Amino acid sequence: MFRSLVVFASTALLCVAADTPGVKVIEEIAAKVNGDIITRGELDKKKADAEAEARRQGLTGARLAETMRDYQANLLMQEIDQLLLVQKAKDLNINVDGEITRRLAEIQVQSKKPNPDDFQAYIREQTGMTFEDFKDRMKREALTQRVIGQEVMRQIIIPEPEMQKYYEEHKKDFVREDQVFISQILISTEGKNATQAAAAEKKANDVVARAKKGDKFSDLARDNSDDVETAKAGGYVGPMKKGVMDKSIEDLAFAGKKNDIIGPIKRPAGFLILKIVEKFDAGQASFEEVKSEIQEVLSRPKVDAKAREFLSKLREDAFLQIKEGYVDSGAVPGKDTRWQDMAQLKPQTTTKEEVAARRKKHILWVIPAGTAKNTKVKGAAPAAAPAAEKPADTAKPADKPADKPADKTPDKPAGSDKP
Repeated sequence: MFRSLVVFASTALLCVAADTPGVKVIEEIAAKVNGDIITRGELDKKKADAEAEARRQGLTGARLAETMRDYQANLLMQEIDQLLLVQKAKDLNINVDGEITRRLAEIQVQSKKPNPDDFQAYIREQTGMTFEDFKDRMKREALTQRVIGQEVMRQIIIPEPEMQKYYEEHKKDFVREDQVFISQILISTEGKNATQAAAAEKKANDVVARAKKGDKFSDLARDNSDDVETAKAGGYVGPMKKGVMDKSIEDLAFAGKKNDIIGPIKRPAGFLILKIVEKFDAGQASFEEVKSEIQEVLSRPKVDAKAREFLSKLREDAFLQIKEGYVDSGAVPGKDTRWQDMAQLKPQTTTKEEVAARRKKHILWVIPAGTAKNTKVKGAAPAAAPAAEKPADTAKPADKPADKPADKTPDKPAGSDKP
């Protein structure tokens, strides 16, 4: 028999003990976006994370309540926006794998966690999510930004005199610290005996010699580096400021010049080889050096309206169904987004396992320093806290015909070319 049902205030969902025979844990579908779904559990989780982050930032009382009302009002819109943009990125054959690898490498260097296992444990501690979930979230955000940049921002032209005027009025904002951009190759000695370590040192010396002779450093990194993540990105680590790297490596890097090959440097984990990709000395950056940054700053206010127009067009073309009781604040007037087959969608649920197989959880969180800037669109959510316990889900007897969960893949409507 079923145990007593318990109402959880945070989710307003019912749950049955997981050890009850014949029970399948299910989640309510809130919306269907082409071939993807958004569940009530995901929305509740993001709301809880956002509230925790708002409290951490010092919001209380009326300010907290107002912030959360605004967030809740636009939450479903934001989820639909992201799915539409990720789907559009696939249509455009946009690939951000290299960018994600570089960004992860930057975070790894800044966290001073060269060991992959230690770094993944660090990500779990900082974010409350697995390394793969964190990487997947970064990828989705990067795809979203790339589509907005390619399809929206490129249409916004800022006249150069306007950018020059901004530069002159904000010069103090473009005073740089010492900064060096590096790529690296690691020849590991971990777990190796004396003979193997000597062979690793010889290999490191050979790689340095080849790099200095003109062999492409990125190719050498992909073929020889034992640091898997940076090797995928051709060894690229990214920009480093003083005080971030180990002092002995930092001194060598900042003493070098652009295109210098440094090493091999003996480290506890092996031999490190560096290339100075770019270097900036402390001082006032020139207009040409910061021109792209200024264009981004001046374009941002104009991006919101254009992005909303673009997302409305994506909605017009999409197969979109929203369950009664949920509101898409970005809805296109005149587009029918009601459930199209009410009989099929009772009880409008899908198994928890199927949700996990279709797409990873999306958890809002502030990316550590060193990652790319976000391109915001209207209704952007406040940064959310690290992941908490997943809210309880509804449970139904798996062998009860009347409670058979609805197929999470929407039927193709007549006359539609969408899945």
